[in-house]
Amino acid sequence: MAKRFLIPLSATLMLLAWTGLAAARIPLPDITELVDKDGPAVVNISTTKTIKAQENMRDLFEQFHKRGGPMDDFFDQFEKFFGPQGRGGKPHKQRSMGSGFVISADGYIVTNNHVIDNADEVKVQFRNNEKPLSAKIVGRDQETDLALLKIEGRTNLPFLEFGDSSKVKVGAWVLAIGNPFGLENTVTLGIVSAKGRIIGAGPFDNFIQTDASINPGNSGGPLIDLDGKVVGINTAIVASGQGIGFAIPSDMARDVIAQLREGKSVRRGWIGVTIQDIDDNTAKALGMENTKGALVTSVLEGQPAAKAGVKTGDVITSVSGEKVDDSNQLLRRVATLKPGESAEMTLLRKGQPMTVSVTLGERDAKKLAQQGAPGDENGEDDAAPDKAATVIGLAVRSVTAKEAKALGMDKARGVLITEVGDGTEAEQSDVRPGDVVLEVNQRAVNTPDEFKKVVAEDGKQKGVVMLQIKRQRQTIFRTVPLAESK
Repeated sequence: MAKRFLIPLSATLMLLAWTGLAAARIPLPDITELVDKDGPAVVNISTTKTIKAQENMRDLFEQFHKRGGPMDDFFDQFEKFFGPQGRGGKPHKQRSMGSGFVISADGYIVTNNHVIDNADEVKVQFRNNEKPLSAKIVGRDQETDLALLKIEGRTNLPFLEFGDSSKVKVGAWVLAIGNPFGLENTVTLGIVSAKGRIIGAGPFDNFIQTDASINPGNSGGPLIDLDGKVVGINTAIVASGQGIGFAIPSDMARDVIAQLREGKSVRRGWIGVTIQDIDDNTAKALGMENTKGALVTSVLEGQPAAKAGVKTGDVITSVSGEKVDDSNQLLRRVATLKPGESAEMTLLRKGQPMTVSVTLGERDAKKLAQQGAPGDENGEDDAAPDKAATVIGLAVRSVTAKEAKALGMDKARGVLITEVGDGTEAEQSDVRPGDVVLEVNQRAVNTPDEFKKVVAEDGKQKGVVMLQIKRQRQTIFRTVPLAESK
């Protein structure tokens, strides 16, 4: 008797589905004409920079001892085996490669700042052109990792136009053209995987993520939509992953490049606050219905926000009519405005909405990178600190005058956390020994008793306590959920 084979129903349905897809013949985009049109405007960029020789070991140690010391025999043997070339060695040339694209017929070229950073010489190679051309650096912006180059004496170059990255949808087809691993004019096709990615590359992270293959050497090349417009500048990859690349949105790049093309440095608005995001517990402590907005952790004295009346603990929810969802969006929004402009900011202060007008200052990246010098700890004598009391797993006591001065405070205020209980909600909320709590649920506390009272009353009512903390001269907020009473 012939054997009969039974196919499970699920397998049958799967087979029918695949058959249906094959019959439908869902087409992939044909990009051949697009590559022919846009490819000639994409260039390879090679740079040469001089690397100064590093001090050798003898040079380093000679800073700390004189000849005739016990290290002489060691260095004599070192030079015997390795030679004296390391000592005061000659500078050497280092070469690197990247990508770029022409944005005007007269030779302006966009690339990444990190492609040409510290370069002594920049060469641009066009497709099907054997001779590389010299390019000068017109301007660059470290904070967005963008740079503008110029080739002189050309007036008829092929070029690409910027598109509108705000209209690009997740799932849309895009192609990348560049110079991965030195393989010039390589084309890869993929989709937009996500938008608004924050990867820690800089203060204005807002990357387009794509699975179009991007590799070392693609940096500075264009991410192009099916209309042939540049919607992103390929910038970064996840080295340990596949199909995870990131591009600077064209909407961000367009304004930066325009300023560089005018021969100007990039100017950005500045309000003079430090900010952080709002999580669910913090929103609960603030009496907010959602986590939208940027929480002001400190207001810099004499800066635009302070002059406008913004206070620590305020939540900024919009700037000039544009909603602010988080701290990164606030930073980007303010940076798009020009110094001297007036901006209307909507705030929530202790649950109440209000509007203030801020005249923007100018962001100075160099000053922002500098850390405040530690204060002189040799101040007035302190009275003996009070005994620590334990609240919500935290041992706290009043702050002494010397401790306040070390933290850059004008006077002793707040309570010092001397111990954080293992496994407590406070520990899990990143509250640390050495933190100074200035406010609990936006109420000032200067003694353990005041701390206890706010926790027992307002904290118990809301189920959370939001701590305004001074940590290493920085002001931050940490929110601790309270255990439910049983």
